Amino acid sequence: MKQLPNRIAVLIAVLVVLSQLMLAGCWSRREIEDLNIAVGMALDQAEGSKAEQKGKADGGNYPKENRYTSTYQVIPSLAQGKGQSGGGSTAQPKPYLNISETGSSIIQAVREVSLRTDRPLFGQHLKVIVVGESVASSSSLLESLDFILREQEIRPSVLVFISKGRARNTLELRDKTEIPAFRLHGIARNQYRSNRILPPVSLTALSGKLHSDNSFLLQSLVSEGGGVKFSGAGIIEGKTDKLIGFLNEQEVEGVTWISGKAKGGLVETFHEKTGRLIMYEMISMKSKIEPVVAGNRISFHVNIESTGRIAETSAEKEDAFKNAFLKRAEQATQKKVEQLVKQALDKMQKQSKVDVAGFGDELRIRYPQVWDNVKNDWDRTFSNVPITYNVKITVKEYGTKGVKKQ
Repeated sequence: MKQLPNRIAVLIAVLVVLSQLMLAGCWSRREIEDLNIAVGMALDQAEGSKAEQKGKADGGNYPKENRYTSTYQVIPSLAQGKGQSGGGSTAQPKPYLNISETGSSIIQAVREVSLRTDRPLFGQHLKVIVVGESVASSSSLLESLDFILREQEIRPSVLVFISKGRARNTLELRDKTEIPAFRLHGIARNQYRSNRILPPVSLTALSGKLHSDNSFLLQSLVSEGGGVKFSGAGIIEGKTDKLIGFLNEQEVEGVTWISGKAKGGLVETFHEKTGRLIMYEMISMKSKIEPVVAGNRISFHVNIESTGRIAETSAEKEDAFKNAFLKRAEQATQKKVEQLVKQALDKMQKQSKVDVAGFGDELRIRYPQVWDNVKNDWDRTFSNVPITYNVKITVKEYGTKGVKKQ
C-alpha cells in the first residue's frame, strides 16, 4: 500500500481534529431544566408582593426606589414538576407560574428573581408584554420599556398591549388548562373575525412608533370574571409617548373603517320599517383617505367601500330575498357605519385631539412640503381640520341560504 507524504498526512489529521471540534454541539448550552422559560410579562406601578413584604419585615431588604412591579409568566420545567404526582392532592396544577418582583427598573426586577429562585429567567420565548394603565399614563413608554427595547434576549416579534387596570391581572385565568400569554397571543390573530381587534403591534413596530412622534393606538385588555377580553384601545400621544385615554370598542370599529385595516367583522343594524335585526358580515373593505390642500387650508375626504353578506336576520322570510329588502339592508348598514366613523372622529378631534387613524401619513405622502410646515404640531392642527366621508355598502349574498335576485 502506497503511503501518503508526511505533509498530507499531517494536514488530514488537523482537519479531522477541527471537524470534531465543530461537531461538539452547543458548547455554550443552557439546559432547559435549569431555566425559567418566560412566555409573558406584565409591567405595573410598584406594589410589593406578599413574599417581598414578608422578606422586608424579616430584614431581607435592599435599598431601592420602587417604581415598577414586573410579573413574569413562566412555564414550570420538568424538573420543577417532579414528585408532584401520586399520593396527596389530586387538584390539577396550573400550567404556568407568575413571578412578581419590584424594583427601580425592569432589569433590577429581573435580577431580583435570581435571589429567589435557582432558575434564571429566559426571555427568548416571550410572547406578550402587557403594560399597565398606571405605568403607561404616568411615564413615557420609551422610558419605561427602555430595557426591553435594548435586551437582545427578547425577540422583536413580542406583541405589546395596554391593560385597563393592573397588567398582572391579565396574566391570570380561572381555566387551569390554558396559559394566559398563549391565549392573548392567539386572540390577536382573530383580526379577520372582528373589526374590534387592532392589527397586532410587535416590539419592533412599537419602537418605530415611539420614535416617530406620531400618536398611535395599542390594543387594550380588560380582566373580567377570571378571563381576559380585548376591549378598545389605548391612545398613546406622540409628543409624550404616554397613555392619554382609551377608545371604546365602537370607537375602535370606527377607526378601522377609516383606516381600512379591518380584515373582517360585523355591523349590527335594524330594518328601518320593521325594526328587525340585520347582521352584516364584511367580506372585503377598502378605505382611501384623500387630503385636500387649498392654500393654507387642509381638509380630508374619506371614501369607504365594503362588500359583504347578510349573516343573520330576523326579517320575514318572504321579504328576505327581495331586492327591496337588500337595498334597505345596505342603507341601514351604511348609516350605522357612518355613525361609527363620526363617533371615532369626534373622539379623535374633539376629546383626545390626536390623529390615530393615519390622516397625517396621507398628508405627508401626498403633500410633503405642506406636511413639513405642520408636522411639529400636527395633533393640534388635526383637531381643527374639516373631514368629510362617504360610505358605500354592497350586499352580495346571504351565505349558503340564498342568492341576490337580479
